[in-house]
Amino acid sequence: MQELQSPQTFSDLTPEHILRAAEHATGLGFTGLVAPLPSYINRVYELQDMDGRRHIIKFYRPARWSKAALEDEHRFLLDCAAAELPVVAPATLRKGGTLEETGPIFFALFQKRAGRELDITHDRDWEQLGRLIARLHNVAAADKAAHRLYLHPDKTLARDGEELLRGCIPAAMREDFQSLIEQLKDISRPLFEKETLIRLHGDLHRKNILHRPGEGLLLIDFDDMMTGPAMQDLWLLLPDRLEKCRREAGLLMEGYRTFRDLAHSSTELTEPLRAMRQIYFLAWCHRQKNDTRFSATFPDWGSESFWRQELKDLKSQIERIQPRSTRPAFHFIADL
Repeated sequence: MQELQSPQTFSDLTPEHILRAAEHATGLGFTGLVAPLPSYINRVYELQDMDGRRHIIKFYRPARWSKAALEDEHRFLLDCAAAELPVVAPATLRKGGTLEETGPIFFALFQKRAGRELDITHDRDWEQLGRLIARLHNVAAADKAAHRLYLHPDKTLARDGEELLRGCIPAAMREDFQSLIEQLKDISRPLFEKETLIRLHGDLHRKNILHRPGEGLLLIDFDDMMTGPAMQDLWLLLPDRLEKCRREAGLLMEGYRTFRDLAHSSTELTEPLRAMRQIYFLAWCHRQKNDTRFSATFPDWGSESFWRQELKDLKSQIERIQPRSTRPAFHFIADL
């Protein structure tokens, strides 16, 4: 009988590979159920063991994160679970850790926990979210993540900007792009100096918070976990720009301050963080551009007209930030 070769890429992952990896890692027997779940970056499948329990197996995109970086993410999740925060921690595997590999692909298993997408309809929902994120940050601040991204103008922004300049910005636009990156760094740097940087979820938008009827909220997808300012885990939840949703922002931060201090000046970071996210996403796309699924999803990415529009959007965003950097921060009142 021919020996099953270890997969080298996601395209090599067959149901047989997936089941064998799960059985070897856990010591459990599994049925033939291998149901793919939506995930662009990683490959995620639902499995069922012989006792009928459902599991999620997650194969991490090769070369995206080091083993140490993935262990930082898992440690954060385990810390959260130990503090009784609503997360799904990775399962402890047969060898005692939470991470295994098949060929060059790291993977982990999780208990299946489903829920509905978060729907914010009442003032109390914003306050509840704020309290939950503050509790998350209290756990986050107790340790470090030395191998994850460090969200800072002189770290992630500088790295992403340099990568784009080297790899894909049309020559005629490079000088303008570099000038915009330098402006953004200069504007953002003093704001970051006021902040304590802690472990973060990193990508905490509404689709990464589920509602489980009868239980409450569930935080999912810590794949972009990083170190940075607390505001990064708050601004993505807002329904609009800060000046257009002062009430919602006030309620969110009022809830947050129930369990953790947050300076009013932290709100000044919202628009710089939005601009930094634009650059981060462009750099991420650049790394994926040769992936067949990426080219099908973003067929016009990288064209001259694409970059012309991106530079226009970035310039507009920086113009929005510049006057804000000299204004006092909003002082929100929740009951306006």
